[in-house]
Amino acid sequence: MPTVPIVVSPFFSWPPNPYRMFSWIFKRWLTITENLLILLISLVSWTWFHPRLIDMQNFSLNWIFKIWVHNLLLLILVAGILHWFFYIRQVQGNKLKYDPRNLQYRGKQFTFGGQVRDNMFWSLSSGVFFWTAYEVLIFWAMSNGYAPLLDPTIHPVLFVIWFFLTPLWISFHFYWIHRLLHWRPLYKWVHSVHHRNVNVGPWSGLSMHPFEHLIFFSSMLIHLFIPTHPLHILFHVQHQALQAASSHTGYESLLIKDKKTLDLGTFHHQMHHRYFEINYGTLEIPWDKWFGTFHDGTFTSHEKLKHRRGNKEKS
Repeated sequence: MPTVPIVVSPFFSWPPNPYRMFSWIFKRWLTITENLLILLISLVSWTWFHPRLIDMQNFSLNWIFKIWVHNLLLLILVAGILHWFFYIRQVQGNKLKYDPRNLQYRGKQFTFGGQVRDNMFWSLSSGVFFWTAYEVLIFWAMSNGYAPLLDPTIHPVLFVIWFFLTPLWISFHFYWIHRLLHWRPLYKWVHSVHHRNVNVGPWSGLSMHPFEHLIFFSSMLIHLFIPTHPLHILFHVQHQALQAASSHTGYESLLIKDKKTLDLGTFHHQMHHRYFEINYGTLEIPWDKWFGTFHDGTFTSHEKLKHRRGNKEKS
């Protein structure tokens, strides 16, 4: 059973608790975490596999195709390994699994008759396309001086700070586009593709309608206005794409010798896939608490949810 009540970032709690604040940062940045692993992947990508800025001044299929292949392989590697580990080999069994049921390998609601095939199609086709499109646009703009470039030798502190701020910006952006996608017309025609996944798996994270991919990755447009470095761009877009896979594993954490080693999904978002109208955001910024859509996993929160639903049915 996941630990409840679910707690949000201590940086938005009162009174301030310095110990909880330090623990929050330590757990997300100074241990083996998604943030650090994605930062490492971004550094490897920029150092050895990515075109240089000077090569991206003119649109060319050569460097665009290189980025697309790199992104395709990254998603296959990350989502594929997670799916193989948790659902094919079932190395961890149901330990720390939020929903004991297996993925739906058959189902009429899926475009290709099964959850995994459906998820892989939307992720690898539309998902990688829009991921690559935004990456290409931002790098082309930066290489031509249309997007401001941050020099880490001149602004080393700001260079480091941007890595800490990126997940906060992603959280802010995600909450508001997510609320928009739950507007009835957009939900019916767009967001319902993602919500076919009640019991999620690694391939579910980027399984979205193309229009949702378009607005999901639009948080990247901030780099057209705020000075950043190419490494920030890669960390940002890979954080959105790869963390979508890891956070939808359906498991709380990776166990090594029965010890929690790497936090993966959150019970907070797992409940959103189960109940739809709660927990639209992330725990980095408590938008759900501020707007009355927070479910902390407790019986009291669930009773409030049922009460809200009852009032809706009466109106």
